[in-house]
Amino acid sequence: MALRIARVALAFTTLGAYPFVAGARMSASLAFLVAYAIFATGTLYEIHSAPKPNALVALIIDWAFFAYCLMLLPLPWAPALALGYLLCSAAMLHPYLRVMIVGSLAVVLIGLGTGGGSFFWLSVASAALATAFALHKDNQDTRMSRVLRHNVMIRSDAEGAREAERQRVAADFHDGPLQNFISFQMRLEIIKKLLGRDVQAAMQELKQLQELCKEQVTELRGFVRSMRPVDEGASLGSSLSRMVEQFQRDTGIAASFSSGEICDPSQTEVSLELLQIVRETLHNIHKHSGASRVAVSVGLRGRKIEMKAEDNGGGFPFSGAFTLDELELMRMGPASIRRRVRMLGGDLMLHSRPGQGASLEISVPLV
Repeated sequence: MALRIARVALAFTTLGAYPFVAGARMSASLAFLVAYAIFATGTLYEIHSAPKPNALVALIIDWAFFAYCLMLLPLPWAPALALGYLLCSAAMLHPYLRVMIVGSLAVVLIGLGTGGGSFFWLSVASAALATAFALHKDNQDTRMSRVLRHNVMIRSDAEGAREAERQRVAADFHDGPLQNFISFQMRLEIIKKLLGRDVQAAMQELKQLQELCKEQVTELRGFVRSMRPVDEGASLGSSLSRMVEQFQRDTGIAASFSSGEICDPSQTEVSLELLQIVRETLHNIHKHSGASRVAVSVGLRGRKIEMKAEDNGGGFPFSGAFTLDELELMRMGPASIRRRVRMLGGDLMLHSRPGQGASLEISVPLV
């Protein structure tokens, strides 16, 4: 908008000064100045219209005005003002290559018209400065465009991660606490029917329901704890140690933790995923295995973090040792843990001994 106002001021200043120099008689120069003033005024009213004026067309018209001022108008200061406006508008609105062409043509035209002199060298410096400014502007626009695209990609990845986490939480809640609530409701219906027929049996059922409530409290605590983020500033080893200790306090299952030489991954997201894998493993052991002892270990081998969880429970329904690819192919084992290990680019080995326990070994590369 400021450039359009400057164009109007330039047009009317030149138009107003022309009669004092060349007289009030009608001429081609005066007609050209009137036409340019009309064009400049029109661009002010077109700023909110659609379609908007073409910037290249406006640049050509401004160039024609500058050339006319230089070659034909009897106003010595008009070419300098026209050149200044031309270079400013080109540098601010057009790519550097177009600015360089416009500036070079202006310098050539001034050189042919004046044969050198201070105005010529001033135009050379002005054209070089306008080109440099336009080049810097183009570089800044390119960098800003890259940053914006990168931000869009980050937001898209973050939204995908949030959606995946929401789906995981919904699935875990459906398979865990929600099923217990459904069972709780069914037992209440049974007690309601027994109260009218056998009070003693109803009381016995009520005691069992109390035990179910205790289990439900433990289940909910573990579920809520699984959604908590890692302690701020805590290392992976210390976070795993506290997690295993908390698991033992909540479930009463004897749990041990051992850690060898280990260094935290450079990306926090990797540590969070590893912690979530161990949380889900402990949760599954408590919920499905019937184990009385759990051992968790973590260490470093080469450029990989290795973790192992072993229990003495009932194991999986299948027997043997299976890799991540084999488990995915046969759709066996914990699906969420398989998905997380695959996302981290890691390896998994599941050993199942029905009636004797199971072990889960995970290897994740450091990044």
